[in-house]
Amino acid sequence: MDVVDANTSPDGGSAGPAKVVVAGGGIAGLEGLLALRHLAGERASLTLVSAEPEFTYTPMTVTEPFEPTPAARHDLAGICSVLGATFVEAAVAAVDVPGRRLSLDSGESLDYDATLIALGARSRAPFRDAALLTGPGEHRSVDELIARASEHPSRRIAFVVPPGVSWPLPIYELALLAARRMREGGHELELVIVTPEAGPLIMFGPLPSRRVYDLLRARGVSFLPATYAREQADGTIVLAPGQGRLDAGAVVALPLLEGMAIDGLPSDRDGFIPIDDHAAVPGAEGVWAAGDGTTFPIKQGGIAAQQADAAAAQIAAELGALSDPAPFRPVLRGKLIVGDESLHLRADAAGGAGEGTASDDYLWWPPHKVAARYLARYLADQSSELEPEPPQHPIDVEIALPTEWHREPMALDPYASLSG
Repeated sequence: MDVVDANTSPDGGSAGPAKVVVAGGGIAGLEGLLALRHLAGERASLTLVSAEPEFTYTPMTVTEPFEPTPAARHDLAGICSVLGATFVEAAVAAVDVPGRRLSLDSGESLDYDATLIALGARSRAPFRDAALLTGPGEHRSVDELIARASEHPSRRIAFVVPPGVSWPLPIYELALLAARRMREGGHELELVIVTPEAGPLIMFGPLPSRRVYDLLRARGVSFLPATYAREQADGTIVLAPGQGRLDAGAVVALPLLEGMAIDGLPSDRDGFIPIDDHAAVPGAEGVWAAGDGTTFPIKQGGIAAQQADAAAAQIAAELGALSDPAPFRPVLRGKLIVGDESLHLRADAAGGAGEGTASDDYLWWPPHKVAARYLARYLADQSSELEPEPPQHPIDVEIALPTEWHREPMALDPYASLSG
């Protein structure tokens, strides 16, 4: 990558700081902004561009259908002010790679020496009559779903992982939280998870999967593995292989994701941006990308933050602020919100840990839903009080992914054990 050095001009004279633009106000964008400020310092003049004025801590929106308090929101202009960065509220319409310029939907443009594209992905409902329950503004009342299922002959709520979803953990949170709400309301319904996975959260290894299975069984949640749910033309959801129609009074599903297909940048047929192991976009000098909008198949906040860190490190190195920047070596961590107890799980696939481990200890600190090097500490500093134990009593899960899985990311199978 060729980034203008912040200390010298082409004629050898003094120059100002390099213009570094971060596009996107989500987890990857904010992590990248924080990392760049820390790593590049005064060598970078930072600008954050976001179509939304607030950063929403989206991993916690899973609790919004069950709790009166919404997920935390943070004013992006305020964050930028503290970091000495400029905030621009606009959407990115296109990237002029040769001219190093971002075109905005406002009709204006921003020049850059380096840019980090962290615009996320579009979500869409996989089934016409399924509730999503995740994401801001994307949920129905869970009490409404319980009422619908109570009036249906099946007396069943199905929680479905559609084929193509690579991060199934939220469906387990939704099912477990719904089970708690159902018990509190004195309802007797069948709750079932329908998923292509071979076992519950099997990507984390056999031992963690068994512990999650035991938890589901203890909470009265059924589990239907290796099952693919597809919608027919008439809206009927059928289950393959050979299980017929899904009979349920209410269906909750995880959304499918589509890439943004940014004009001027390379993308695959689904609109996702390719990246190398420093999160740089091949063939696009001065451009890096991070988050759900990249081709890396597992779409998860912690992975997005690690990509942003790798991008920030290389940009800082190009500016002369850092030597030997660390590449993107994905380590998957997750917290499963279960309501009233805590179990901590870990499987280190790269280290040959086999079946994984279970522990009562936390695996990272601060114990936020997303383990992000800079963002987690920033959010902890914004809190008036950091509890010694995270609220909602999570299950913590961590797995290190081998290097070759980044080089051939589509070889990843999230429905099988990654610890092999």
